[in-house]
Amino acid sequence: MFTLYHHPFCPRSRFVRLVLGEHGLDSRLVEERVWERREAFLAMNPAAATPVMLAEGAPPIPGALIIAEYLDETHGYALGERRLLPKDTNERVEVRRLMAWFNDKFYDEVSGPLVTERVYKRFMNADQGGGAPSTEVLRAARANVRYHLAYIGWLARTRNFLAGDRLTYVDLIAAAHLSAIDYLGDVPWNEDDAAKAWYVRIKSRPSFRPLLSEWMAGLPAPAHYVDLDF
Repeated sequence: MFTLYHHPFCPRSRFVRLVLGEHGLDSRLVEERVWERREAFLAMNPAAATPVMLAEGAPPIPGALIIAEYLDETHGYALGERRLLPKDTNERVEVRRLMAWFNDKFYDEVSGPLVTERVYKRFMNADQGGGAPSTEVLRAARANVRYHLAYIGWLARTRNFLAGDRLTYVDLIAAAHLSAIDYLGDVPWNEDDAAKAWYVRIKSRPSFRPLLSEWMAGLPAPAHYVDLDF
């Protein structure tokens, strides 16, 4: 049993939950509000960021990409041909490139700002940076999502999955980030049918069900969020 310190709307945490689900691994979820800067959490991850995973016999494992690598090294072999990190070296480079794209670039330009402004700020006091959402930040993130969605659509049109012929960590990390902002209604799905069709395939997987079942009081998701056929 793993323990995952996460936030339900943290896109990087959502990715780790999907990875755990694809591996068939159970976890105990502990919601962490990183802006509170709890001493016990900072001792596990001085960067004050989710996710952080605890595994028996291992030090705290911080960061979505590090956790994914750890799970692949310790449990990936059990998936056989369904392993989420390919065996081929060149294919691994492409998977890692795109994982970094979504974990860093997409997060910095789209999912991080939208989740912070529309979700996290609801629970922050003024000293923690809370308050009304910044319209300038929201406007920029909503503009950025359009070119990211176009890139996802191009990948989906030219490949069976985003990184190649089969499901990899890339599909899970991209879908995790999109799911967080799709809950907020900030994905312009009508602009790219290929991206939309790919996302339907991924969110229909059993590992996605726990994410789709979580709701925030006072902030309902649009109807299509849980609709597997949009």
